Amino acid sequence: MMARRKMTLTELADRVEITPANLSILKTGKAKAVRFSTLEQICSVLDCQPGDILEYRSDNTDEK
Repeated sequence: MMARRKMTLTELADRVEITPANLSILKTGKAKAVRFSTLEQICSVLDCQPGDILEYRSDNTDEK
């Protein structure tokens, strides 16, 4: 979505008012959680829906 909006990570971080480092963690999928308020701000700035930027990945390391 950032590429479609021709927006850099730094620009999005500034608009969402979070650090570029925290946004990078979200972008790379390394975050364990995201606040709904942060998700709402990101979607507002990018003019998208949560499903446009989120992907479910199973983390079943306990499967046998």
